[in-house]
Amino acid sequence: MATVNRESYAAAAEKLTAGTGTATAAQIATTADEIMSVARLLRGEPRLRRALTDPSRSGAERGELLRSLLTGKLSEAAVEALTVLASGRWSAPNELLDATERLGIDTALAAAGKADRLADIEDELFRFGQVVSGSPELAVTLGDPTVPADRRAKLAEDLLKGKAQTGTLQLVRVALEGFGGRSFETSLTKLVELTAAKRDREVAYVTSAKVLDDAEEQRLAAKLSDIYGRQVSLKVDVDPSILGGLSVRVGSDLYDGTILRRLHEARQAFAK
Repeated sequence: MATVNRESYAAAAEKLTAGTGTATAAQIATTADEIMSVARLLRGEPRLRRALTDPSRSGAERGELLRSLLTGKLSEAAVEALTVLASGRWSAPNELLDATERLGIDTALAAAGKADRLADIEDELFRFGQVVSGSPELAVTLGDPTVPADRRAKLAEDLLKGKAQTGTLQLVRVALEGFGGRSFETSLTKLVELTAAKRDREVAYVTSAKVLDDAEEQRLAAKLSDIYGRQVSLKVDVDPSILGGLSVRVGSDLYDGTILRRLHEARQAFAK
């Protein structure tokens, strides 16, 4: 996000924080739903996106246009924050859409933080991603942008019913809609990382040939925390096909110490 856009976003986020300062976690979660509904409106209405980012209109005019559409339909806190957002400077219509979507996400995470549920949501998003990637049919169905998002969201809700936090369901819906233009599974990964960041943690994706016990996880987490200078949240996937060792990915860094990799390198060496 460009500097000027970050400033526009920060002003809206500050307005929202002030407007929800005394709200309960449930009330903040409702506000998140409202903001996400506006993101869906903007996604489906390109003419509205263009009108709200039209440089020939002043910020006040653009803000009042959005306010006139939302007043009486959303909470005052949501309307005020979104009015400030629309009043900001945006170089392209999609930037306003992305900012609105991000504001909804950050509000959902704020609700989860107030309820002390961020760690649960982080883990539930990751585990759901594993379930999806482990079922090619489910992955195709949920990731198909030609299928209406409402239908895919209903399927996801049925799968997660009674097993996930409200915030998890909200963020899965965002992923299904293609957060920031990403695919469904890539969106889930990004949302896991954003949730971890709210706890000031880095995410390490670990692939192991066997289930790690608590002591092994603690040692690995401690070692990675020393390397990256912050707490690390491990997301472990068990894959016997790697034969042994570990593969660890943190951001763009990949540490592959698997036996499968060594065998592959040995085969290449003998083939020369």
